[in-house]
Amino acid sequence: MKSYLAAAIQMTSVSNLEKNLAQAEEFIDLAVHQGAELVSLPENFSFMGEEKDKLAQVDAIAKESEIFLKKMAQRYQVTILGGSYPVPVDNIGKVYNTSTLIDPNGQEIAHYQKVHLFDVNVPDGNTYRESSTVMAGQQIPPIYFDEKLGNIGLSVCYDVRFPELYRHLSHKGADILFIPAAFTAFTGKDHWQVLLQARAIENTAYVIAPAQTGINYARRQTHGHAMIIDPWGTILADAGEKPGVAIAEINPSRLEQVRRQMPSLQHRVFI
Repeated sequence: MKSYLAAAIQMTSVSNLEKNLAQAEEFIDLAVHQGAELVSLPENFSFMGEEKDKLAQVDAIAKESEIFLKKMAQRYQVTILGGSYPVPVDNIGKVYNTSTLIDPNGQEIAHYQKVHLFDVNVPDGNTYRESSTVMAGQQIPPIYFDEKLGNIGLSVCYDVRFPELYRHLSHKGADILFIPAAFTAFTGKDHWQVLLQARAIENTAYVIAPAQTGINYARRQTHGHAMIIDPWGTILADAGEKPGVAIAEINPSRLEQVRRQMPSLQHRVFI
């Protein structure tokens, strides 16, 4: 593993596939020109709209998202995380909320189907039933082992509230934890930052969390604050509340230093 720059992109995705992909391309270009070698997009980067509209267009969304990610990775010669996009499940009218990691050759090197689905009555009056259109994944998130970029663990949004998932990833050797999200504005103001910092601190790992921000459609408002956090819990970059890019260094020396000073991973009694 070497030192390099990573980027967490922040978007306001809407119910227009072409517009979203154009916005994503703009920010990928910006991140790469600032030196990023590992670039990440948020949850639902290619489409955020009404569930019925998502299902009606899901074949096109899935196909175009995959083509886009592979094209961007090849064009810019970087590794790209497509935070998530819907992939249809055969014959049941639902999708997998799928996160995909693409290498600079345009090859898929890891993917993850979101396991924890957001079925919550939020105190601001909004009700979310992700399971109405999304099939929960059945597989533990993978780790992609990369000599240059480090060991990368995948997750998506609501997963961040389930620390056992990240404990598994750290136990298997993860150095970097991806948490792409479309966190609600109401819960985000109280929980987003502290949850990200907790996952970084307890696993002494970098957290890279691209995010949605602003009003995506109807009453759906997301929190923003895409972040990169170091293994001590220090916020290295925060994109704030507007679309943009958070960029920070991923440094193996810092990772080793923190794990030496706070060797909690070596002191675990329960996994």
